[in-house]
Amino acid sequence: MTSFTPCFVIPCYNHGSTMASVIASLQPFGYPIIVVDDGSDNTTKATLTILSDTENLTLLTNPVNQGKGGAMILGLREAHRLGFSHAIQIDADGQHDPATIPRLIEASQTNPEQLISGRPIYDDSVPKSRLYGRYATHIWVWIETLSLQLKDSMCGFRSYPLTSTIDTLNRYSLGLRMDFDTEIMVKMYWQGIDCQFIETHVVYPEDGISHFDALHDNIRISKMHTKLFFGMLPRIPKLLARHFTTSPDNLQSNSEQATHWAKSKERGTVFGIKLLMAVYSLLGRSVFNAILKLVIGYYHKTGKQARLASEQYIQQLELYCRERHHPLASPLSSYQHLLSFGQTMLDKLAGWRGDITRDDLTIHGQEHFERVIGNQQGIVILGSHLGNLELCRAMGRLRTNVTINALVFTEHAERFNKVMEAINPDSSINLIQVTTLGPDTAILLQQKLEQGEWVVIVGDRTSVTKEQRVIWADFLGKPAPFPQGPFMLASVLAAPVYLLFGLRDEQQSQQRPSYHVYFEPFADQIVLPRKQRMQALQSVVEQYAARLEHFTLQAPLQWYNFFNFWQLTRQSPVETVSNTHNNKNNSIEPNNRQSEHNDQSKSQ
Repeated sequence: MTSFTPCFVIPCYNHGSTMASVIASLQPFGYPIIVVDDGSDNTTKATLTILSDTENLTLLTNPVNQGKGGAMILGLREAHRLGFSHAIQIDADGQHDPATIPRLIEASQTNPEQLISGRPIYDDSVPKSRLYGRYATHIWVWIETLSLQLKDSMCGFRSYPLTSTIDTLNRYSLGLRMDFDTEIMVKMYWQGIDCQFIETHVVYPEDGISHFDALHDNIRISKMHTKLFFGMLPRIPKLLARHFTTSPDNLQSNSEQATHWAKSKERGTVFGIKLLMAVYSLLGRSVFNAILKLVIGYYHKTGKQARLASEQYIQQLELYCRERHHPLASPLSSYQHLLSFGQTMLDKLAGWRGDITRDDLTIHGQEHFERVIGNQQGIVILGSHLGNLELCRAMGRLRTNVTINALVFTEHAERFNKVMEAINPDSSINLIQVTTLGPDTAILLQQKLEQGEWVVIVGDRTSVTKEQRVIWADFLGKPAPFPQGPFMLASVLAAPVYLLFGLRDEQQSQQRPSYHVYFEPFADQIVLPRKQRMQALQSVVEQYAARLEHFTLQAPLQWYNFFNFWQLTRQSPVETVSNTHNNKNNSIEPNNRQSEHNDQSKSQ
């Protein structure tokens, strides 16, 4: 871990009256102080000369005033030359509350690679023109970074990680005056440096000295934002990549089994969804597709985990097809696979906006769909991470009063519900976040089924909390663990069960793609007799795995489980194969046979 050896850097221009109190407020922290005299008047120079005798204080001088940015660049370079790891910037006018410094230091120690900045909380002393001007800058910065992460780019209360800061100074030409604080933060963000913000009280003293030139500094800032905007344009792929919702690069590597798929942190945020939606809405599908290819190209080069996951899947698929003489339309690549994932994200945006119409769908099993709708029947739909399950939304819109409830096993359900409601108030899908499939979940879903609603559960990912509760079934020529929970829940709900697979037609133009929706009955009711429960469950899961395999072969690039599908988290490949053979005879994992059987009985 990087050692934390900070110093304070104070740019000073004619602030002789406040410097003594500012330096005194920093003494208790015991860190060296670098003061940069930026061509101050004689009165301030005299004060600084006296203060230069202070222990651990270094005084640097610019003979001619260069501006706040010029002073900070000199101070930052000197701090780096002296071997400090971080430079804590403090303004010389006493605006910043010293009580916030410990929190800034703590955040910088905890996150040594990040730029830590204050986020001002103003009292009534702040000039309204300055306050409103800051909001204009905030908006420009959000555009220039395609992010809402930079909550305030103008505050001069910061902790700079010096290695990455000096790298940014060496790479770019930066403004030397009031444009410096904003410009260096944006360009450090471009370099991949994350920012964290600490709320700090800021006051404007009645006799305070401000060096902000309303005319010239506003002109400089306008020029800066113009340059930053055009500098952002060629960086769009990289910037979008930092927000690309549910990126496969954030999912578990196929070669590393330390983390369950559900614990792989998603970079995607509500803002990420809104950003993608804005690009799609304003620029259209063709422009989005062009940007998407750049984004996926970036992922393919830099996303080792996602690339390896894709390559392992393709290798298993091609081996299976060769052994069974099953033709593939063309050679497959990990780039094509990741690009297909990105296109499905676009399909989801179109689905959320309601842009997928009946004319875009070819429904296979139309008669089953019409019968369910006509009977106003509550059903359970078993889905998967093959293709686009969002197409069930488009199907639901073909008839009124169809409400779809989708179970998700991540913590983002409530936020995504709000986003979908904002995007399309007429959305008829509801995400229900669950951690375990317990009695409470069953009761809630039973009520929805009785009201004629649909319940969608995916059956191809192991349990978040009880991963070992699986049934092993062949998939693409190799035994794979399937979760018990979805199939047992469907049995408890005692409702008709259907399968749904939504596949994009890869042969059609991406300007206006079409989709094949396969809606087929799976069981009038999944029955798991108590005495033969595990044998019956084995049969049900094998039937589901066979249909999943069938449709995967139809659209192999639309398989989006970017982790080792054939292996449990804490099992080595050898253990997986060994346990698989045992499970084929015993239906459950041998080490957990009796305890799991008892638990399953209780859950019924």
